[in-house]
Amino acid sequence: MVLLGTIVNGLAIAIGTLFGLIFTKIPESTKTTVLQAMGLAVVLLGIKMGLQSNHILIVIISLALGGVIGESLRLDDHLNALGSWIERKSGAKREGSVAKAFVTATLVFVIGALSVVGALDSGLRLDHEVLYTKALIDAFISMIFTTTMGFGVIFSAVPVVLYQGTIALMATQIQSLFSPDQLDVLITELTATGGILICAIGLNLLKVLHVKVLNLLPSLLIAGVLIYFLPYKKVILDFFSFIPF
Repeated sequence: MVLLGTIVNGLAIAIGTLFGLIFTKIPESTKTTVLQAMGLAVVLLGIKMGLQSNHILIVIISLALGGVIGESLRLDDHLNALGSWIERKSGAKREGSVAKAFVTATLVFVIGALSVVGALDSGLRLDHEVLYTKALIDAFISMIFTTTMGFGVIFSAVPVVLYQGTIALMATQIQSLFSPDQLDVLITELTATGGILICAIGLNLLKVLHVKVLNLLPSLLIAGVLIYFLPYKKVILDFFSFIPF
């Protein structure tokens, strides 16, 4: 079953959230400290992923172009609006709590190499081991997030299933577009680009910056496009060398 790993991942987030609800009666000072610790850990993870890049220009160009596209589409505003709608429907007592939990958890669970690599493995080889591993990690993270931000984390399971499920179902088409060597480069550079986004999420959690991370999400698609044309780099550069500036 192509979507088995994705479904398990979604269920793991829900189960982690339910366990987190058991530990919600924790002092606010403790919740703040734990959330700051999670923010630091997320920043460290993002830096580690970002340093894996072998083509840093691809990462930089992808982030710049992705940011332009994301701002034009107002992706961050739409996701926050969805979070606010969920919050109203759920009847949350504390305004903003559900929306923040939903948006933050969604970004953490969706952005990253494991989402892409795991979904590709599920679609191409029916190998769900990577997504099973991600499910365990996400279950733990969702439990921690729930203790600090509330039950809104559980709603992040829906976009995770949709995102990873789409990649898994499109895996055959993705494989036909990239050679095996290109696929390795794709995974590496997506990891690095995603790492920058994850680092931004960590800085948001620490309240150091307020980065509209979702508006940078198209950078992952831009990175894929650039890597597709990477073998034609010399031809493209030769073409532009004839254009007077």
